[in-house]
Amino acid sequence: MLWAAVVVNYNAGEALLACVDSLLADTSAGEAPEIVVVDNASDDGSADALAAAHPEVTLVRAPTNLGFSRANNLGMAATYAPVVAAVNPDVEVDPGTARAMVDRLAASADLAAVGPRVRNPDGSQYPSARVVPSGVDAVGHAILGLIWPANPFTRRYRRLDADWSRSRDVGWLSGSAVWLRRSAFDEVGGWDEGFFMYLEDVDLCARLTGAGWRVAYEPGGAVLHLQGVSTDRHPYRMIIEHHRSAIRFAAKHWHGPRRLLLGPAAAFLAVRAVLQLGGRRVGGRTERPRTIR
Repeated sequence: MLWAAVVVNYNAGEALLACVDSLLADTSAGEAPEIVVVDNASDDGSADALAAAHPEVTLVRAPTNLGFSRANNLGMAATYAPVVAAVNPDVEVDPGTARAMVDRLAASADLAAVGPRVRNPDGSQYPSARVVPSGVDAVGHAILGLIWPANPFTRRYRRLDADWSRSRDVGWLSGSAVWLRRSAFDEVGGWDEGFFMYLEDVDLCARLTGAGWRVAYEPGGAVLHLQGVSTDRHPYRMIIEHHRSAIRFAAKHWHGPRRLLLGPAAAFLAVRAVLQLGGRRVGGRTERPRTIR
């Protein structure tokens, strides 16, 4: 097949069927994609519902929750298409998106990954295509992002002032919906399984660009991202995983004199995680955990 899609499911409920239905309905690239769903030991019946509704979809049942990266690698290994999309189970793909993504990759031999426009449930634009932040912007965003979302550091990092109707090269793309050239993906070794959740998309794009490939945003395709369907069930763990991933990313990608900042950065992130956990406990359990993404 021309393209395939890998969906990693963990208790996504009815959203999983809506996601798969939208993927199968998008035949704009000539045919429906090959779909592989890797279920991370869900206990909500979503995997069984998928198997009953779509027996033609390959369902890989993991014995435990493998995390995003490891499960995605498992799904990628079960496909053969030259283009493979990683799509979250709480994402619904608009008709025509497959053609826009496949054509964009075909038009540029040095393009490794392309991401569509991502809409929030209220119809607003989600900043899914960003730059890898400078040290100053990373610190400013981490300190101020939760209390002042429109601060200048966050605006630069999340590209909040960008024209989202135009194609452009970017530093990284949200892993909620990204179309990958298999040859480039294989060249850099796939998703880093050391990231259980969060920043695995930043890491993958950084390794792709480091290997000489390009990463681009293409608004000719679009998806709806519900967000938090799986992660909201374990908010405290997600806060911890997000900060752990940030420390891992820094340890992996900071080189030279910048490595002297790893100790202070780890200490800062540990304190920040404790404060965020405490703030959530005081604020109540119904509020979605906010991260520094």
